[in-house]
Amino acid sequence: MEFRMVEREVDAFQRSLSVEQANAICRRAFGADVVPVVAVELGFGAYNSVYRIELAGRDESVVLRVAPEEGRQFGSERRMMRNEYATMPWLAAIAPLMPRVLAVDWSHELVDRDWMIQSCLPGIPAPEHLDRYPRSGRTTFFRQIGAITRTVHDVRGPYFGRVDGPGCPTWSEAFTGTLTQIADDLEQAGLDAADVREAAAIAHRGRATLDEIREPRLLTGDLWTVNCLLDAAAPEPCITGVLDFDRTEFGDPAADWTIRMAQAKDDERKSFWETYGILDRSPAATWRSAVYETRHIASIRLERHRLGKHDAVRNSYTDLATVLSRLT
Repeated sequence: MEFRMVEREVDAFQRSLSVEQANAICRRAFGADVVPVVAVELGFGAYNSVYRIELAGRDESVVLRVAPEEGRQFGSERRMMRNEYATMPWLAAIAPLMPRVLAVDWSHELVDRDWMIQSCLPGIPAPEHLDRYPRSGRTTFFRQIGAITRTVHDVRGPYFGRVDGPGCPTWSEAFTGTLTQIADDLEQAGLDAADVREAAAIAHRGRATLDEIREPRLLTGDLWTVNCLLDAAAPEPCITGVLDFDRTEFGDPAADWTIRMAQAKDDERKSFWETYGILDRSPAATWRSAVYETRHIASIRLERHRLGKHDAVRNSYTDLATVLSRLT
């Protein structure tokens, strides 16, 4: 099998598979008669190792995603692939835009990692293609993201917290718990997390305001431009697929990463709200939004540390201090 991998440092967070491991996974998923002929490691996965695999005798490629070894995962990012798999039945309303799951294996018998094989969706990653359209035409793209996000947020859940559980009876308990877990992870990584713990304490003191959110709704967790595929030939942006729902949870839609990004700039992304709907601007919602921003910044700090982006880690302390000053 031809096997092309992304070059990584020896101690990189992501670990590439060997040819033997990739062959063994394909045989388990599709049978001994199915032969993989080309495996290309894709370089844009920020958490999982991702491969596009061509199989002999099949016209369509498949995508193999392999989670990091569990010993290398932070507590707030534990078993995210399993969380995504548990989310699939809740995403039925956008199933035509999502890859089909072809095989999963949590047994760690072939490799000491979780893995999942999915269908390969048509399209080009939006960050590589969106700039080919005039800025005035990109409003179509953001209207589509708004409609997709609205569809996901309309799904009601049975509890608060990660989709794969364990669930919490209140939103404040679920939200404060994730902030505390991120603080633990940052300290485990050797970073100062005092500001994140302060944010968790503020959230706990304001739990009555957080618990005005009484109905759990499904959050995408990470949906934005980087997780969208576009039709390469369309005269205007046309989303053909959405990817990576491993950070989903049941909670307040206003806490979703997508909502944060839709508000980040006053540009063509304003068209997001035309299909999503009006954002709550009440004093309680404004306070909650600031608290949610503390978790976004804390999560960014942890991810940037994992990716070795040290300047971004340092900047996160200034960013979080600004938000905390508004909250206190």
